[in-house]
Amino acid sequence: MAMLSLSKSSLLLFSRRLIGPELSALCSYHKKVVDHYENPRNVGTLDKNSRNVGTGLVGAPACGDVMKLQIQVDENGKIVDAKFKTFGCGSAIASSSLATEWVKGKSVDEALKIKNTDIAKELCLPPVKLHCSMLAEDAIRAALSDYRLKQQDKKEERVKASS
Repeated sequence: MAMLSLSKSSLLLFSRRLIGPELSALCSYHKKVVDHYENPRNVGTLDKNSRNVGTGLVGAPACGDVMKLQIQVDENGKIVDAKFKTFGCGSAIASSSLATEWVKGKSVDEALKIKNTDIAKELCLPPVKLHCSMLAEDAIRAALSDYRLKQQDKKEERVKASS
């Protein structure tokens, strides 16, 4: 019968694979992605029926990632809060988390300038994960669009009421 001979380093590598597969999975992500994944910022929801809250819901059918990003805007047009819920990989969660951090404190117009390339660069996303940063940009745009539609409806209601 043949005997299998393993060195200490081979055994250690083998045992790490058995004991901690999450370690090998996390090692392929940049530390910024891991940080946002393990400590996501601004998880939750805002009142979608509120007129000063915009909601964006986007998804990528190819990978199954779905992002909901919400913004709350004050009377001066500044984004004062942002929340997200994401179903997806670590890069999708990190992209959503970072997006909420970046939109806070910005005007609606400033938030529109956030690009997926900026998110990808900040998180050091590999090319295979760029769709996650694209989803985050799409979610920001969708939330801003929803907010603007609510503001337009609000103005139309004022005009009707004054007529």
